[in-house]
Amino acid sequence: MRIDLASVPGSPERPNEDWVSAAVPASGGGVLVTLDGVTPPRGEVGCAHGVPWFVTRLGGRLTELSGSRRDMPLSRILAESITATAGAHRDTCDLSHVRTPQATVVVVRWDEEWVEHLVLSDSVLLLQAPGGEVTAVLDDRLDRIPREALRTADRADALRNAEGGFFTAAADPSVAARAVTGRTPRSQVRAVAALTDGASRWTDTFREGGWAECMAVLRKEGAHGLIGRVRALESAPGRPLARGKRHDDASAVYAEL
Repeated sequence: MRIDLASVPGSPERPNEDWVSAAVPASGGGVLVTLDGVTPPRGEVGCAHGVPWFVTRLGGRLTELSGSRRDMPLSRILAESITATAGAHRDTCDLSHVRTPQATVVVVRWDEEWVEHLVLSDSVLLLQAPGGEVTAVLDDRLDRIPREALRTADRADALRNAEGGFFTAAADPSVAARAVTGRTPRSQVRAVAALTDGASRWTDTFREGGWAECMAVLRKEGAHGLIGRVRALESAPGRPLARGKRHDDASAVYAEL
């Protein structure tokens, strides 16, 4: 088994709001967890702790439960992790605030028989078959919303964790039922990768190659290699801003099973 991961902040002046982890439990198999914390607009968010605190708490709990509770489906693990994280600051913060700390989620767990996955919001999961074919597992609800509907913070807030909008892991555990989940026989998966949208830009924003080519970069150059390619593209003269940010926090994890 080979596991390679990297996480690079978008700016040295701001804390990294991504989380990426990998675990190889004593019982066998493995776990990958990737979170992309949602940067709130300026103004009140109802929480005194901030996004880095939130993703650290949520990511740690997800990693622990995914590795230790093989009997629990990933959707239940996400729900319980959200509940535990909310309980850690419910007495000090307004968790009903629409901008309470939140994150996208990718969890992958495998054993000798199955590769399970969960994807919530716009981070990306890649599954590579033994023959080299790559399947992208996406929660595309955010992409299906017209850009005009997200032009202002207030418009985006109206669609956040709402019917007809998009969903992120925040303080309500019921959102776990909205995640894209599934499982694939282990024999049909050679490698997996998870990318926050700061790293997936190489394919979905800059169109430098498809998902199979992205997977090949990860295999040959590692997670830092892919993120380095993204940073070079972002810094090219005349390059327009990608989704409003020149550089976003970028994280990637790659595992050969």
